[in-house]
Amino acid sequence: MSMPASAPSARPARSPELSVVVTSLLKGVVYRESGEETWRDLLAHEAQVRDVVAMLGLQVVVDEGDGYAYLRSQPEHERDERVPRLIPRRELPFDVSLLLALLRKRLAQSDSEGGDTRLVLARSEIVDLLRVFLAQDAGAAQNEARLVDRADALVRRVVELGFLRPAGRDALPDGADDAAPEAEAGDGRRYEVRRILKAFVDAQWLADLDARLGQYLEVAAGRAEGAAPRATGTTTGSTTGTVA
Repeated sequence: MSMPASAPSARPARSPELSVVVTSLLKGVVYRESGEETWRDLLAHEAQVRDVVAMLGLQVVVDEGDGYAYLRSQPEHERDERVPRLIPRRELPFDVSLLLALLRKRLAQSDSEGGDTRLVLARSEIVDLLRVFLAQDAGAAQNEARLVDRADALVRRVVELGFLRPAGRDALPDGADDAAPEAEAGDGRRYEVRRILKAFVDAQWLADLDARLGQYLEVAAGRAEGAAPRATGTTTGSTTGTVA
């Protein structure tokens, strides 16, 4: 009598929601506000997400309070050295590191005042934050247009890193004319400081910020005199804003 053919072994079902969450995290920061369904799936499958990304030498960081999640490399003492690092660590240029420090300080001030959880700054406000530092450059100090151009270049870089984003019309102050053309260009441009910056610049770093800003002034003055700038030691992950 012939024996019945053995049934093929069943493969475990793969959750499409889990696949979407992991793929989204690999692409960059996942925000609650911009993808509520993905955010809910992340919280529902968080343990599974952690297991999957751990196989890639990564760990997921979830901040439910501020509504964001991102991937970072596992600590060196936990990493399997045979697994290639997926998120490179990069040292930022002096000026970019400076702007991130100033924005983090401004975000902390906003939080301490208990205002809106969204911090939206006008382009002119960001220029003013940078002015005392960029003005160490003799050319920028004598030429407002040059100073503003340098500030704009830094803002564009920080937008690419994911710590700033252009604010839409809904971010205009009450009573503003949202039909005015300057609301979208020139000095009317506005940017939201993404709260992921809190993870990049932690509380301990922030506590030493005044001393660090003093060092930035020294470096800026040295650059104005032709000295080579010192490295800041600030690092980040990919240009999507994923923090290493």
